[in-house]
Amino acid sequence: MPQRLLTHARLATFTHTGTPYGLIEDGVLAIDSGTIAFAGPAADLPQACAGFPKEDLAGRLVTPGLIDCHTHVVFGGDRAREFEMRLEGASYEEVARAGGGIVSTVKATRAASEDELLEGVLSRVDALIAEGVTAIEIKSGYGLDQETELKMLRAARKVGSLRPVTVRTTFLGAHAVPAEYKDRADAYLDDICLPALDAAHAEGLVDAVDGFCEGIAFSPDQIAKVFDKAKALGLPVKLHAEQLSNLGGTALAASYGALSADHLEYLDEAGVRAMADSGTIAVILPGAFYTLRETQAPPIDLLRQHKVPMALATDCNPGSSPLASLLLTMNMGCTLFRMTPEEALAGATREAARVLGFTDRGTLEAGKRADLAIWNVQHPAELSYRIGFNSLEKRIFGGSE
Repeated sequence: MPQRLLTHARLATFTHTGTPYGLIEDGVLAIDSGTIAFAGPAADLPQACAGFPKEDLAGRLVTPGLIDCHTHVVFGGDRAREFEMRLEGASYEEVARAGGGIVSTVKATRAASEDELLEGVLSRVDALIAEGVTAIEIKSGYGLDQETELKMLRAARKVGSLRPVTVRTTFLGAHAVPAEYKDRADAYLDDICLPALDAAHAEGLVDAVDGFCEGIAFSPDQIAKVFDKAKALGLPVKLHAEQLSNLGGTALAASYGALSADHLEYLDEAGVRAMADSGTIAVILPGAFYTLRETQAPPIDLLRQHKVPMALATDCNPGSSPLASLLLTMNMGCTLFRMTPEEALAGATREAARVLGFTDRGTLEAGKRADLAIWNVQHPAELSYRIGFNSLEKRIFGGSE
């Protein structure tokens, strides 16, 4: 349908109007050729849109389509047995000796064909789409060799052609050091990671570059080497930082103008200031905090004080966050970290769009892409308040259902 007019709607526009959620109670939204032509009070509807075919939403809430801006949804195998072992009292080392941890995912991902990886990722993406998600980021990082990293990125790219969802792909070769390079992280970066990034970029498979800056992964100096390569290729960067300790990864990411720094449980005020100065967005990931039963929460109040925007994402992955519900993630952000429902919904729409470099979506306003979610709720806070309940009425992607 090239033109449509959604009437009797409540619009959570997330434009900066000074009203919570940018909420318009008696709103209309006009769509023309996949783009929002007007979003505002019914009384202000332009005459040019008045003749569009009408759909009465009977007071339903309209939000921008949800965006999951941090996922690892392409992978082989699962880690359910590892989950069970931990609950039975096994230590991390015991799980690792039994072949668990990221080593098991790397092994299964290397063994899987591209078609097998695609079949698995589609099932997870379908769950997200059913909750109103219209765009998703997908990372590599479970291959840790060139062939598998490229295989993961190709599978991720195919998702966007097989499902009505926009996909952004992120190269995460600096996710872990593979077993064959144990204690030789620099050699792994030189021999495998950086050449694989070159190859992925040459094949047009990379939208951004990520890394894991942590004691169990890569140091800030090693991450800088990856970021220098990304910069040379003209690719934006982001970083898993300060999840388990404070190594200064966030400040490093900010110095490169990173799109985002993600996790941030151990972030200090100096790191927050660096983010504020650079415009780097904080990506809050409660799924991993919950699954790993962590106790140190990210510094939400400091981020607020320094006006650092906060996005929210599932971090869907087979180990630390086997979570494929952005609605549940929003509830977790509020319940575990005391984010407000407005912050949570903004984090899954407007701020998530910024993390992925989108300028054409994330808010409801004229000129933006018509990616929308229509909900059977009375107030936007219900989207974060309910647990295990999907109130989606319909999802509109590029103007079509």
